[in-house]
Amino acid sequence: MEKKDEHDSKAPLMALNHVSRLCRDVKKSLEFYTKVLGFVETERPAALDFDGAWLFNYGVGIHLVQVKDEEKLPSNTDHLDPMDNHISFQCEDMEALEERLKEVDVRYIKRTVGDQKDAAINQLFFNDPDGFMVEICNCENLELVPRNSADAIQIPDNRHTPPVAGHADNRLPQPNS
Repeated sequence: MEKKDEHDSKAPLMALNHVSRLCRDVKKSLEFYTKVLGFVETERPAALDFDGAWLFNYGVGIHLVQVKDEEKLPSNTDHLDPMDNHISFQCEDMEALEERLKEVDVRYIKRTVGDQKDAAINQLFFNDPDGFMVEICNCENLELVPRNSADAIQIPDNRHTPPVAGHADNRLPQPNS
């Protein structure tokens, strides 16, 4: 029997499902992610017997969980360092998002990586109410160049889109459909 190389095996993954965030105040974080970033609150399973909220949009979920031990939260909620832990969201209109941050008085840093010949990437970095950093970028400008095999990259089709109550086909509407 031939032994498989670890790099040859592909996990049966489809897409990022959700990011979980601990919160000092779930309601405050819920307001931030819905009003600033446009996430939609969804129902949580009744079996979850702790304070939290589930949000979904853009093909990804955010699960907010009331923290029990505040030492698990960032101690400096004003710290912004692009080289630190963060979640990043692709953006189709960086100027509109920047205006939104100004409207809701969210402090951010802005930077551009590369130049036009290198497919410049624009980035905005800011913190959520609990000090977790968020990046907004137009990273689709960068071509992914696999170091090993291009066929190892899985581009998901829309199978990972969860069913949505109230939609005729029970799926989220897809672009250009």
